[in-house]
Amino acid sequence: MSLRLLIVGTGGMANAHAEAFSAIDGVEVVGGVDTSPERLAAFCDKHGIAHRFASLDEALAWGQFDAATNVTPDAVHHRTTMPLLAAGKHVMCEKPLAANRADAEEMADAAEAAGVVNMVNLTYRNVPALIHAARLVAEGAIGEVRHFEAAYLQSWLTQPAWGHWDKESQWLWRLSAAHGSKGVLGDIGVHILDYATFVAGSAAASVSCRLTTFDKAPGGRIGEYTLDANDSFNMHLQLENGAVGVVHASRMASGHLNDLSLRIFGTKGGLDVRFENNESHLRGCLGEDMPAAKWTEIETPPVETNYQRFIAAIREGRAERPDFRRGAQLQAVLDLAEDSDRQNGCSLSL
Repeated sequence: MSLRLLIVGTGGMANAHAEAFSAIDGVEVVGGVDTSPERLAAFCDKHGIAHRFASLDEALAWGQFDAATNVTPDAVHHRTTMPLLAAGKHVMCEKPLAANRADAEEMADAAEAAGVVNMVNLTYRNVPALIHAARLVAEGAIGEVRHFEAAYLQSWLTQPAWGHWDKESQWLWRLSAAHGSKGVLGDIGVHILDYATFVAGSAAASVSCRLTTFDKAPGGRIGEYTLDANDSFNMHLQLENGAVGVVHASRMASGHLNDLSLRIFGTKGGLDVRFENNESHLRGCLGEDMPAAKWTEIETPPVETNYQRFIAAIREGRAERPDFRRGAQLQAVLDLAEDSDRQNGCSLSL
């Protein structure tokens, strides 16, 4: 079954989408949408995309596509996804699903009503250690989950790992609320929350959170960018299954380029789930190894990417996860974390 795909938003991340989907047999990227003519032309020329649209309305009027991948800025995910769902198109959307819980839930409701395949591109669902760890927990390998600790660590505010953040707008916008950033919480918080709660097999029940913004420039400003978005967060979570844990993330974690880790403990053992230096590793202390606190490497089978699973779900006429409902569930935690910080870290229930 051949599939025609539209890419909405042609910024940096759209290149990864174009390359990943074009590599799947029978998938053709047939169109691109962007409000910037220069960016749209450069992107479509690079990837050999024939049809180019200055607006989503133009693309929908043309209509010659089966599915779309939404790679627009976070703040416009809602208004660019809803018309696609109304037109009965299958949709993958970049994370976070929306800017707030209400919009995310409306998107999930609309996707379910339309009966189309809908997925949130939570990148680390492509990590073999994460997928296998979730399977082991679901099978009861560590017994009842009791405690966990999870971290997402980046260092691009302490070194020019990905470029000079203080000179390039592609980084500066991420530090400014007026430019649409919700800081570390909104950018990578969604990833580490999914990472932890997916493996634990339970949604959050309550959250306490503190957000921190560090002084990074004289007067807290560089040019048009006020540097007021949070740079680190620390969170305590209680899950619906009774487990408790801590989750934190920072752009100030010197020595870490882009590393995720989760240590999760149950009544029958523990798991250590890591994606560090672009490598996936899973270790466990289970069963007879528990008295000696012996941790051993666990082999993890390869997994299909989100892009591959999205296409497979369309072809097979079935749902796939992480879906928009999952995206809305995570957005509810992010919204509550902001509310908690405004109340000095008070614990709030979902």
